[in-house]
Amino acid sequence: MRYQEELDSYDEINVTSMLDLAYVLLIVFIIMTTAAVQGIQINLPKASNQPSLAKPKTKAITVTAEGTIFLDTFPVTMEQLESTLLQYKAADPSLPVVVKGDATVMYQSVIEVLALLGKLEITQVGLVTQNLVK
Repeated sequence: MRYQEELDSYDEINVTSMLDLAYVLLIVFIIMTTAAVQGIQINLPKASNQPSLAKPKTKAITVTAEGTIFLDTFPVTMEQLESTLLQYKAADPSLPVVVKGDATVMYQSVIEVLALLGKLEITQVGLVTQNLVK
C-alpha cells in the first residue's frame, strides 16, 4: 500500500521551473543574436539651411479677374505663354502645370488656357481651388 501512495504523489510534473529556464534561454538567444548582427555603415548626408538653387518643376498659370495671364509671376500673352510652355515641355516632357483662376474671372479665359495646354499635349494639369470646409 505504501508503494501505491508514493506513486500517486508523483503523478504531476512541475514544469514551472522548466518554463522559466526556457524563457531565460530565449531571452539570452535574442540578445546574443541582435548583438551579433552588424549593420552596413554609411555616412548620411546632412541637411543644409541654404535654399535650393533648383527651381520647382511645376509651372503655375494664373488668370486674374481682369483677364491678365501670368506664368509663375510674369505677365504673358497667349502667344508668349504658348512659346514658353513649348520650351519647358521640350526640356521636360512630363511638365506639370497648375491653373489658378480668379473666382470672378470670365470662364472663357480659363477655357482658353486649358485648350492651349491640350494643344501642347500637357497632360499633368491641376486646377487650384479654395477649400470651402471650415
